[in-house]
Amino acid sequence: MNARPTLDGQHFDVLVIGGGINGVAIARECARAGRRTLLIEQHDFASGTTSRSTRIIHGGLRYLEQFDFAQVRESLRERQTLVRQYPQLVRPLQFLLTLDGSSRRSALAIRAGLWLYRQMGGARLALDGHAEKNRLERLLDAGRRFTIFSFEDAQCEFPERLVAEWLVEALRAGCQARNHTRLLEVSTSNGRATGAVLHDELDGRESKVDASWIINATGPWADMVCTSSGVHTATPMVGGVRGSHIVLPRFAGAPEAAVYTEAVDGRPIFVVPWSEQILVGTTEVPDESDPSQARPSANETEYLLRSLRRLFPQVRVSSGDVRYAFAGIRPLPYTPQSRPLAITRRHFFHDHAAEGAAGMISLIGGKLTTAASAARECAKKIGIATTDLPCVAVADESDLQKLTVRAVTQIAEIASVNHESAAAIHEWFGARSPEIAQKARDNSKLSQPLCPHTRHIVAEAVDAFENQCAVTLADVLLRRVPVALGRCWSAECSRMAALQVACAMGWNGARLASEHEQFEAECESFLQKRIALPGVTSGSHATDAQQRSTAHTKTSGSV
Repeated sequence: MNARPTLDGQHFDVLVIGGGINGVAIARECARAGRRTLLIEQHDFASGTTSRSTRIIHGGLRYLEQFDFAQVRESLRERQTLVRQYPQLVRPLQFLLTLDGSSRRSALAIRAGLWLYRQMGGARLALDGHAEKNRLERLLDAGRRFTIFSFEDAQCEFPERLVAEWLVEALRAGCQARNHTRLLEVSTSNGRATGAVLHDELDGRESKVDASWIINATGPWADMVCTSSGVHTATPMVGGVRGSHIVLPRFAGAPEAAVYTEAVDGRPIFVVPWSEQILVGTTEVPDESDPSQARPSANETEYLLRSLRRLFPQVRVSSGDVRYAFAGIRPLPYTPQSRPLAITRRHFFHDHAAEGAAGMISLIGGKLTTAASAARECAKKIGIATTDLPCVAVADESDLQKLTVRAVTQIAEIASVNHESAAAIHEWFGARSPEIAQKARDNSKLSQPLCPHTRHIVAEAVDAFENQCAVTLADVLLRRVPVALGRCWSAECSRMAALQVACAMGWNGARLASEHEQFEAECESFLQKRIALPGVTSGSHATDAQQRSTAHTKTSGSV
């Protein structure tokens, strides 16, 4: 495991606080430009809002309803770039927009919007939705009249892996990165932010660092960072909105396409194939409490189940079928008079010069799709020259398949693993896959699967510790090699994976027991098994005092 020498007394050109997708993207951009960059995260990279998203990379079709054409154009451009640059992690996905006769949305307006959406999207993603549309029609409520529209977007099943790839790129560009490192305060002097006081959560050491620029990319924690540092804004910067999801087993006849539809109250929700399961979400509940305590409420769970049953009455699902639920806080701009659905999803930068902290900038808003463009914009604001990437065409599908087959064959030969494991390694590690394969070649124990149900091998976990800043078993199994999010994960899988990793890393019995216990505790807190309580029938998720009273166990870090 990599040593963590003290940071005390060091100077950095840029200090980025918050290790979610936005913070890592900013650190990567600054490091690539040759700036001495430090990235810190109070828990683990991608453990906060990033890991609690709907896991889609989209242009934001519904933003057209708000006439936010700039946001849609930017999102579609970034979607195309991600599909091209990270084809194993970001893949085209067919979406079926499904509306019944009671919808307030006009079919004519939707057709016009979809035409505009395709025009703005540039190159087509070459998907055919006819078969999926037919499959969906067989599941819908036969007693209601439905209209189904097909369009294209993309999915990133594991944004944790995308963050890990960007983190590796940042490290190789010279960035220093510390997870499990908490900000105590931003230091200021003579009206300027000068550095920060940090606390290493692993060894308890405090350190003081100097920085020319400080970027607060902590998402829903942004106001808390300012408050703890005595940087007082006139109004809050973030108006937190909780979004919850439920995860169900795949049901018979479930389409391979994502379904974009209306919930029982007319709000848009998604039903998405994800990790051989079904992901349903999301809700929108104003939530100003500690983001690390975000939990899906009983009302939200029931609301999502009712919406799913209303759409697919043949699919008899209840709270007992929910494998788990999770929730996160969207860091939307503070607009107390607006409904959550109406608040813009664009990102903004707040310069704290007026509050006596010149050189400190907070990123407000943002999403998975536009993290890279937000990072370029942030870099420009602090005087780092960048070049906007043009909208690029997606690689030819047949060429991509040939390259993938060739790469998978090479990985299987190097690592002496079967084709399925080689494909799994390539899917999550892309161009770095040969490095993983070489570890397995050098040590046959590392070619073993992490558990009997997964294609992923121990060498991937070892690389997470050696090259991806993983520190704990949870860092590995939930984010670097996120097999614990799979459909077959069980207590036995957890025990076996912990033992395999312990043997590979040379942990003693006490370390193994501690890591396994902490991993189970984090899983329990993040992936909530506490589903809707008996007697809960409300279809509304707008009020939620019960949620706050049951919150427990701090788990998440910055965005």
